[in-house]
Amino acid sequence: MPQPRLIELLSPARDAATAISAITHGADAVYMGPERFGARASAGNTLADLARVAEFAHRYDARLYATVNTILMDHELADAERLIRNLYHIGVDALIVQDMGILRLDIPPIALHASTQCDTRTPEKARFLQDVGFSQIVLARELTVEEIKRISDVVDVALECFVHGALCVSYSGRCHASCAYRRRSANRGECAQICRQAFSLTDGNEHTLFENKHLLSLRDFNQSDNLEALLDAGVSSLKIEGRLKDVAYVKNVTAYYNNLLNSICDANPQKFKRLSAGKSQMRFTPDPAKSFNRGFTHYFFNSRKEPGEMSSPITPKSIGTVIGTVKHVSRNFISIDTSENIANGDGLLYVDKHGEVKGFRANKADGNKIFPQEKIDIPAGTVVRRNFDKVFNDTLLSDNSAERKIAIDIRLRATSFGIAADITALHGPSISVAMAIEKQSAAVAQTATQMKVFGKLGNTSYVLHSFSADTTSQLFIPASQLTALRRKAVETLDRAFRIAHRYDYRRKEDKSAIYPSTTLTYADNVANRKATTFYNDHGVSSIEPAMERSGKATKGNIVMTTRFCLRREYGCCLLTPSAKKWKEPLTLTSGNISLNVDFDCRNCQMILKIK
Repeated sequence: MPQPRLIELLSPARDAATAISAITHGADAVYMGPERFGARASAGNTLADLARVAEFAHRYDARLYATVNTILMDHELADAERLIRNLYHIGVDALIVQDMGILRLDIPPIALHASTQCDTRTPEKARFLQDVGFSQIVLARELTVEEIKRISDVVDVALECFVHGALCVSYSGRCHASCAYRRRSANRGECAQICRQAFSLTDGNEHTLFENKHLLSLRDFNQSDNLEALLDAGVSSLKIEGRLKDVAYVKNVTAYYNNLLNSICDANPQKFKRLSAGKSQMRFTPDPAKSFNRGFTHYFFNSRKEPGEMSSPITPKSIGTVIGTVKHVSRNFISIDTSENIANGDGLLYVDKHGEVKGFRANKADGNKIFPQEKIDIPAGTVVRRNFDKVFNDTLLSDNSAERKIAIDIRLRATSFGIAADITALHGPSISVAMAIEKQSAAVAQTATQMKVFGKLGNTSYVLHSFSADTTSQLFIPASQLTALRRKAVETLDRAFRIAHRYDYRRKEDKSAIYPSTTLTYADNVANRKATTFYNDHGVSSIEPAMERSGKATKGNIVMTTRFCLRREYGCCLLTPSAKKWKEPLTLTSGNISLNVDFDCRNCQMILKIK
């Protein structure tokens, strides 16, 4: 009978504390950045912190992936090589990488995952990455479920896709706006988030179609109601975005998806099984709408979208959830028609008559009366949203918001010299530990007493699932000796989990594999000689240096390529009669940024170029 496919919930962590919280709240794996070469420069961690996370994760047979996913310059290759060796030796399970030069470094056989920055959108690209040694491939976020299935049909390695969090408007790895306009690079961990800025859009008649709107700012991804369809399409790793998010966000969103995945796996045990051991019990009800979000979208999962389903043009900030409408306004307070409980410290917002988002803090809340921290101008009838729930956030920040336990079966038995405990983890190793004691007969059965002692597992990773004491039930064993045996058993089981932890290793590179194209441009991010050699080895004959290496951005350079289309989003698609509403050419401007907006309708793409 085929074994169920192992499914991984992959959570982000900006630091060790967040990583440990993610695992406690149900993550099967976490991804973090080391001190250098991670695509979030401000979220680096020391080797000691990474080692601490690896040790904690492996208690549950969970995994730690290190993001070494920036492009590298020649002078950085030696440092990257040393870093990777250190990451391997402290127990990191895999590297998430973008730069193919890493495949030509002298590094240990650590597993390699192809970063989303590799821009994997086609079966041909995915198959190539598998053939050259990647054991997990992060797919582009723009793919439909049918496109994911087509990729799954041609590869044997695990496919990873994002299911929640912020969306980059450009294909990942294909955005050079920060490099061109801010001398910073998203491919070097320093994205300036130009797509979140306010832009004005003008047409060929110099008519302003939109003024100071966040036209390139997308809503947040939320695939929570598509998880089973993703798994059926061949995805094995479900990834939450957010290595810059705080611990409350990571706890809440991880817990939410953990509960959904458990339900799917429990309903389909022949098809799916969670990668790691243990069950997480939450002391709150997860709700991603109560954490930072710009509104939610499925993006392209179900192919083409109706206008207005993807972007968040009013604000790039969190919009929260609607809690009611303003009923009455007085000099010191406003009253809201709401069924929600408002608390002191809640963050609230509304859209004013000019279409601008205004936020305010509830300095004091008394029922449905809110006393703002500062005077606000808000008319009756205005819709009010809450984007910071103080009570909910305080619950998330508590140390006991969840616990994760591995269920174990314990069988206590008599031996020729004393007693032994046989312990089996429901999803893990089995061990036996023994202790010499002087046997004494008991007047009454001792099973309940012995089970009570062995059930005291509160500060460990385990919880008692079943207990039997067939051959010791008539023996009197002092509680101190039973406690000592229990502690020895827990320590041994901890070691067994670490020893039994399953590491993946780097796949062998097929030297005959041919890259899908013979030509690479600056947008393909080749920045060092090792990467050049790699691509040459696999059939690429023409390679243009990365923009980051040349340091030059000129008129006509493409700075973003995106499946998101302004024309489609606002009902003016060039393939429809509504196209004539907007006269070509279109221009986006924001401060010193001026971009020509071109449309590749054959491939259903929008292309932004330096004007």
